Amino acid sequence: MQSKARLSGKVFRSRIPTLLVSMFATFASIYVAGRLWQDSENRVYLIKELDRITGQGGSVISVDDTLKIIACREQHKKLSAVEMELAAARQEGFTLKRSTLKNGTRPLVVIGIFTKFGRKNNRDAIRKAWMGTGTALKNMENQKGIIARFVIGRSANHGDSLDRAIDNENRQTKDFLILDTHLEAPEEFSKKAKLFFAHVADKWDAEFYAKVNDDVYVNIDVLGATLATHLDKPRIYIGCMKSGEVFSEPNQNWYEPEWWKFGDKKSYFRHASGEMYVISQALAKFVSINRDILRTYAHDDVSVGSWFIGLDVKHLNDAKFCCSSWTGGAICAGV
Repeated sequence: MQSKARLSGKVFRSRIPTLLVSMFATFASIYVAGRLWQDSENRVYLIKELDRITGQGGSVISVDDTLKIIACREQHKKLSAVEMELAAARQEGFTLKRSTLKNGTRPLVVIGIFTKFGRKNNRDAIRKAWMGTGTALKNMENQKGIIARFVIGRSANHGDSLDRAIDNENRQTKDFLILDTHLEAPEEFSKKAKLFFAHVADKWDAEFYAKVNDDVYVNIDVLGATLATHLDKPRIYIGCMKSGEVFSEPNQNWYEPEWWKFGDKKSYFRHASGEMYVISQALAKFVSINRDILRTYAHDDVSVGSWFIGLDVKHLNDAKFCCSSWTGGAICAGV
């Protein structure tokens, strides 16, 4: 009886490795079959591509072309997966909600009036001259499609009296765009322009976006009429184009620390003067998407011009945007 029990135990123990080996062999067969099936699919696809190319009189595809075709198929699969995820997200409400006007139409232009701490007198002058307040401001938005906001960042001492003064003023006028992540300082002015365009492109679904200084008078009617003639140009950059001198000495007023990037140190590339310039929606979206890698220089107008110099952009030099000299039919004037 004891010998039979020992024999039975040995048989049982011998069946366990056999079972494991069988399971491993089964899984391995499935894996190999799957790989062969995938490889066969790739071969069938490549044969079809070969037939298509040779049938058109082309030469036999090379190994590099074969690898490119496989990589293309993989990218197509990934793109299809991303599109499906995006569609599902949209169905669940995960969409970028950008503001339109009260009547549901797209604003013509969003104007950012760049201001600073301690310049309330300038802001009041602008409100009185062309921007309006309260109902007048809303009417300009809903009737003319023109949105205007004072743009300012935060103090280095966040929450101090400077910040509180702006918050109090905004509670009364409701006409500020406060960039909470931006440090309001002269050396950060170019970054302010980048953050402004990125922010308004995300917030408002407008045709154009404009930057104006807080010492500039704007003829709203002429601006609206002018921009309306350029709605057919998806990538346009409008302003009083210039090529100013590059100052390479630190003691100079308009010193450019990175002067050496501009070649002969004599002049910048063409760019719109900083008093006022306008960009189309496509360009504002470009700034928004690439905000983390776009380089800024000492001056905002040079920085903005540098972002578009290598793109397929229409640079429009319009004398009506030359604010330094007020002429008949002009859009802006320095005050």
